Amino acid sequence: MWVLVFFDLPTETKKERKIYSDFRTKLMKDGFTMFQFSIYLRHCPSRENADVHIKRVKKLLPEKGHIGILCITDKQFGQMEIFYGVKLAEKSTPGQQLSLF
Repeated sequence: MWVLVFFDLPTETKKERKIYSDFRTKLMKDGFTMFQFSIYLRHCPSRENADVHIKRVKKLLPEKGHIGILCITDKQFGQMEIFYGVKLAEKSTPGQQLSLF
C-alpha cells in the first residue's frame, strides 16, 4: 500500500513559507519521500498501517492551502509510467528502435 500526499500551500509571506517548510519537514520525519515538489509518498505494509500515517498527516494540516491524500496498492503503483524529460515519439515493437526525439 502506498500513501500519497498532494499539497498546494501558499508561500507568499515569510510566515506562509515557514508553515510550508514545517509541513514538508514533518512529512519527511514520518517517513514520506518527495516524489515531485508537492507530492510526497510513503510505502506501508498494510491498510491498517497506512491509516496510522494518514491520521498523522491529518493532524499536520495547515489552515490554508489544499491537501489531498490517496492510497493505492503496490500493483497500481507498479503500473505507473514515469518519464524524465523525454517525450516518447512512438511505441517500439520487437526489433524496432525507439525514437526518443
